Amino acid sequence: MSLLALVLAVVSLLVWIVLTFLRGAFWQLLAFDDDVSKQDSLDRWPRVVTIVPARNEAETIARTVASLVKQDYPGELRAVVVDDHSEDGTGAQAREAAERAGASERVLILQGAALESGWTGKLLAMQQGVVSAVAREADYFWFTDADIEHEPDTLRRVVQRAEKGALDLVSLMALSHVNSFAERLLIPPFLYFFLKLYPPAWTASRKRNTAGAAGGCILLKRTALERIGGLAAIRGEVIDDCTLARAVKRTGGGIWMGLTRKSISLRTYRSFTEIQDLIARTAFTQLGYSWLALAGTLLAMLVTYLLPVIFTFSARPVLWRLGLAAWALMAITYLPTVRFYQLSPLWAAALPAAAGFYTYATWLSAVRYWLGRGGQWKGRAQAPVKSSAH
Repeated sequence: MSLLALVLAVVSLLVWIVLTFLRGAFWQLLAFDDDVSKQDSLDRWPRVVTIVPARNEAETIARTVASLVKQDYPGELRAVVVDDHSEDGTGAQAREAAERAGASERVLILQGAALESGWTGKLLAMQQGVVSAVAREADYFWFTDADIEHEPDTLRRVVQRAEKGALDLVSLMALSHVNSFAERLLIPPFLYFFLKLYPPAWTASRKRNTAGAAGGCILLKRTALERIGGLAAIRGEVIDDCTLARAVKRTGGGIWMGLTRKSISLRTYRSFTEIQDLIARTAFTQLGYSWLALAGTLLAMLVTYLLPVIFTFSARPVLWRLGLAAWALMAITYLPTVRFYQLSPLWAAALPAAAGFYTYATWLSAVRYWLGRGGQWKGRAQAPVKSSAH
């Protein structure tokens, strides 16, 4: 038995001990499940403007708009849909949905402005909503994606949490479909890896710099947005949600991120290629476009997720015991995520396979950046030019 193999097996197990017990309990989902939280009433319900950036979302925008106008929110609520140069009739679908719901006067449809240098398309669309006439008197902005359907009590719950907790930003991670085999294997790990990167307990703590947010459902206090310098302060960011949360927290704001089954993503991923593209869009951005960080990440993924499996099937007792222990901790911490998606517990053992796929997609993200196709969103390459890489 080589000394290197023994060292790697020990390191893999130590990594999982640290992740299990010293990473903010990121895997204990019940602690930040907003669906089980207590709901309180408010003496005054603040004015809210929902802002929906939409680009080529004709298939889903009607359901999104309908869910927004059906909110049982006791305060004043208006919505702004910014049609970002869609080619599939997204704006018309949004307008018709508002008319069918008898809410045309509460839903403003704006045509997106020409893309400006230094801005990503999504953030520029959000900025149009922020500066629109109906948004000027808002107490809060509620940013949501054009492919998410919210249950009627969603806004009321996030506003209650913000007001009761004196928070500047509250976000909820929408529930994604897990119908296809590719979704069952890869969508729950997407949530697991995100929470490991941004543990909600650390995000909520004012003593830590960690700041995570889920762009599909963000409630943001208007004064907090003004304090950070508006959306212009993050105008070129591809991972806009977490960057926004970081800016709010850095300027003294309180933030909170949780989970919900009551906001559902309408987007489906029928193939591995579609999920591959989802990961590759922001993976290299998350690494700061650093090739050194990429190499470190690929090595870390190998040691953390793949070596425990390899060692588990070793003929050497010491190696297979260390490998099996690491794999067991991996499955135990992943199991709450599997159960959150109401899947069989057997999927908990499949995390290494998903990790291998994510490792490949991360490498692909870097290759696409090198080819000038980084940060792809709705047909746009939004990553900065290669000369800015470290």
